[in-house]
Amino acid sequence: MQTMWKLAHALEVRSKRMARDLGVTGPQRLAIRVLGQHPDLTARELADLLGLHPSTLTGVLARLEESKLITRAVDTEDRRRARFKLTAAGKKLDKERTGTVEASVRRAMTKAGTAKIATTQATLALLADELERE
Repeated sequence: MQTMWKLAHALEVRSKRMARDLGVTGPQRLAIRVLGQHPDLTARELADLLGLHPSTLTGVLARLEESKLITRAVDTEDRRRARFKLTAAGKKLDKERTGTVEASVRRAMTKAGTAKIATTQATLALLADELERE
């Protein structure tokens, strides 16, 4: 549990630092990175890729739209849905950078190696399932 709390705290600290230095939090940056790879996603599609409930993503998308980092367009096939893509400013943030959560993850994964990564992913998936179950 100590390691998990340490990880949760470190993610929160890094996210706040990213907000100060880059203008986006860790979750906002993750959404930007995914939209950079998959433009024109719906909120549900993005939530599925991020492993989040769509209602959790609503605030993230609203803040990114307010900051003019993403645009929202009505889906041409279903006018009830919106599709999101990066603006020019959003595309500037969609680059590998030091000081981000994903840069830290990338360094740790490089040190860990394939076998440890697979074991860790499996363990974290089991843990997430248990936490969601209760």
